[in-house]
Amino acid sequence: MPDWPFATEKAPVTAEGGMAVTNHPLASAAAAEIMAAGGNAIDATIAALFTLTVVEPMMVGFFGGGVALIRLADGREVVLDGLSTAPAASRPDMYRPIADTWPDYMETAGRENKVGATAVAVPGTLKAWCEALDRFGTLPLDAVMEPAIRHASRGFRVTAYLASCIAETAPDLALDPTIAAMFLPGGTPLAEGAWLTMPDYANTLRAIAEHGPDHVYGGALGARIVDHLRGLGSTMALGDLAAYRTETRDPVRGTYRGVEVIGPPPPCSGGVHVIQMLNLMEGFDLTTSGFGTTNTLHLVLEALKIAAADRRAATADPAFVDVPVARIISKAYGDLRRPEIDPSRSGDFASRVLTNESANTTHVTIADRHGNIVTSTQTINSLFGARIMIPGTGIIPNNYMYLFDPHPGHALSLMPGKRITSGISAMIGYRDGRPYFAVGLPGAHRIPSAVFQFVMNLVDHGMTVQQAVEAPRVFTHGPDAEIERGVPQAIHDALAAMGHPVTPCDHVAGGMGAILFDGARMTGASCWRADGVPMGIGGGLARKGTSFWPDPRRGR
Repeated sequence: MPDWPFATEKAPVTAEGGMAVTNHPLASAAAAEIMAAGGNAIDATIAALFTLTVVEPMMVGFFGGGVALIRLADGREVVLDGLSTAPAASRPDMYRPIADTWPDYMETAGRENKVGATAVAVPGTLKAWCEALDRFGTLPLDAVMEPAIRHASRGFRVTAYLASCIAETAPDLALDPTIAAMFLPGGTPLAEGAWLTMPDYANTLRAIAEHGPDHVYGGALGARIVDHLRGLGSTMALGDLAAYRTETRDPVRGTYRGVEVIGPPPPCSGGVHVIQMLNLMEGFDLTTSGFGTTNTLHLVLEALKIAAADRRAATADPAFVDVPVARIISKAYGDLRRPEIDPSRSGDFASRVLTNESANTTHVTIADRHGNIVTSTQTINSLFGARIMIPGTGIIPNNYMYLFDPHPGHALSLMPGKRITSGISAMIGYRDGRPYFAVGLPGAHRIPSAVFQFVMNLVDHGMTVQQAVEAPRVFTHGPDAEIERGVPQAIHDALAAMGHPVTPCDHVAGGMGAILFDGARMTGASCWRADGVPMGIGGGLARKGTSFWPDPRRGR
């Protein structure tokens, strides 16, 4: 085994009965509980996501958006798109941009696209979660919601991660009295170890468990939410909720050194650009150049810049923009662009990521013993979304309007009903036709870079899955180069000497969760960048025919 220049901080888990990797231990426990009760991976995923809306409220809520890549036991593959959309009354010029150049290009007067009711887009999460359960699950909605209701009602300990997020956003949370009452009691941010209960939210979850998603999408709870938002200036109408539809899409597909990889298509950029970057790397011998070396990281950074240069063309709602997916993910396109990489010098590919997508997201990767696999990324966009709470409900709405270009006339500009774009890279790999890995993480437009590096860690460098999720990462969208501090300083210096404007950083993207498959065995791993915890199910039920009472014919 190679001597890697880093040490892992967490331990993996191996089991055969099921595996759940989420970014909070109680969410992983909820998934394991549901599988232990006879549910499949889809049931467990929905249980984990509802639980995360309680214990990771800064990251995810059912008034948000997300995408799930589902591989069913019979081999079918489905991408369920529950990304948020712009309200029907939206206009391309509804916000007042404060600048036409970076870094303030996406900012608007009064932060109206970022904080408060005017930043809220039409949510897709609840609709998508319930549809996934209806189409592919085996248990009823109230059963999979029970763990979330329990934790909201009884309470849970605030982790250091949640406490730091509360402290970071406290000035904005303080502007809304309802959300401040929960997270800033007496004006002081909740500290690590505090016991947090959410009685209003528990009641909201109970109502959804009883009435289903229509309670929000055109029903009484939706009307209550919309009335509050419109009173604060939102253009959202109850009709927007009633009209919302998910999209079922086919995954994009590619190969890398004999490993097939699939991921979400546009409006997600991740699947397209992970495949594109792997195609670029296929022309280099990364096994020889080695993990984390100057030469390898230089090639990785150059591939990231090429993908960033193409990202705007492949990161829009395909209902509004013609997206050249087939060309970008083709081997021929990789062959065409690979010669642009100078192996000795940083290049300028004139790229700029036009996005305000937030790194504050959550992810679950879950598999059961039957062969069902789910890798799903969900979010309310920024930390605590719009940083408001609907009074009496505990609901924290998204601030997805912050992802649209506030300048009219561009691919990402606001249009009524337009879906937001995302770097979500929930991906599954196959080797010899059998599942090899499932992976995903939060981190906005840095997500594809992390998954790209994860695949190379497994395929080129022969890492274990735990090493692959925890290994130091790099990122660039050109010309900057973010290098995690876990990379040795000598490599930082060598990359700078090649012309990369190096910016040391604590972490690139968020907490990755992955499962590695080896026949019936599943190994789950999560990294140090979040509260991720893998939980597996081992053992099993008694052998059929076994009885407590001895067979009288065999004596006592």
